[in-house]
Amino acid sequence: MFGGKLGMPELLLILGIALLIWGPSKLADLGKGMGEGIRNFKGAMKEGEHAPTDEKKP
Repeated sequence: MFGGKLGMPELLLILGIALLIWGPSKLADLGKGMGEGIRNFKGAMKEGEHAPTDEKKP
């Protein structure tokens, strides 16, 4: 429908609309929360790679 491309003008427009709706402090909190969530997810993925399994094979 839109060609699948988001350029810099489109992203700035989206950011501007989000600023008008939620305000700068709310967006900062949202960004912080998303960053912490991604960091926790990556940490859990790394723990899963190195964690021994408790399953016993017969």
